[in-house]
Amino acid sequence: MARNILVFGASYGALLGIKAALAGHDVTLVCRERTAALINAKGVIVRMPVKGRDGLLDVRSQALAGRIRAATPDGIDPRDFDLVVLAMQEPQYRLPGVRELLAAVAESRLPCLSLMNMPPPPYLARIGGIDAAACAESYTDSSVWERFSPQSMTLCSPDAQAFRPPEEEGNVLQVRLPTNFKAARFEGAEATAMLAEIAEGIENARYESGGEAIDLPVKLKVHESLFVPLAKWSMVMTGNYRCLMPEAIRSIEHAVHADIQASQEVYEWVAKLCRAFGAKDEDMVPFDKYAAAARSLKSPSSAARALEAGAPHVERVDRLVQALAAQKGMRHETVDQTVACVDEWVVRNRLKG
Repeated sequence: MARNILVFGASYGALLGIKAALAGHDVTLVCRERTAALINAKGVIVRMPVKGRDGLLDVRSQALAGRIRAATPDGIDPRDFDLVVLAMQEPQYRLPGVRELLAAVAESRLPCLSLMNMPPPPYLARIGGIDAAACAESYTDSSVWERFSPQSMTLCSPDAQAFRPPEEEGNVLQVRLPTNFKAARFEGAEATAMLAEIAEGIENARYESGGEAIDLPVKLKVHESLFVPLAKWSMVMTGNYRCLMPEAIRSIEHAVHADIQASQEVYEWVAKLCRAFGAKDEDMVPFDKYAAAARSLKSPSSAARALEAGAPHVERVDRLVQALAAQKGMRHETVDQTVACVDEWVVRNRLKG
């Protein structure tokens, strides 16, 4: 069945959006007016590596079975959709227009798939033993999530790495690491069945290019465990946030491999924290597998690049992990140092602003 999918965000959200459109679903991307006009005129282009092919393949939305369009927040009625994907950075949900649309989505009780490293508090509330209210200070504005029901919220780990090439227009996205999206099931069977149906369609869809039916990477996988998407925390705490140094930033590869022993200690400590809340070993990703993938991540993380550019707010998974560890009486010196370093960048940017 073709679905109408609303995606908050036209950057990283375009990756899941184009995969859904390939499977025949109609996708609406929420973005700024200028970006919306560009996408509606020229479509979305996602460049990705494909196994067995040289170079990158341009996947163009205008050649797909489903349709991708873009709109500003004020031009959207959530009642027109079957599924909502939250693919903006966490600080963006407090912005005028976005905030009001998010509230309307919450009131609609539509199934919401969060595609953020930072899980919305309603998702945390689904995990036994977590005091979501005690984590409120980790969010830019936790009040935007208060109307959501935990039953309507699930989380998807954004494992695939993608970026907007600076020399291209805003409708182009390039995939750097073509791994899969890993989603936890919803509490309800009906919403979970819809998500599994979309995942199956993405699995089976093929992109036609030059007379060839191509099996594109980056699938959507639906898991029973609530903890599978949280495996990303070990990765972002080991690589993404440790890209930040007191006065400069470095690549994820350098952050991980400059001191591989220290990186493994942080990685496994975060995994231990997840297990303390109920995760199983099979929910986590082995460190060796992540360290090998990090070899291809030769640029700084989006959080590091944003702070270097002067951003006053970024997603604070580092603070969230620290707060959750405190609930279990756990601490790690390197994690505390990372949080302090991010704090310093944020304060410095806010003073400049």
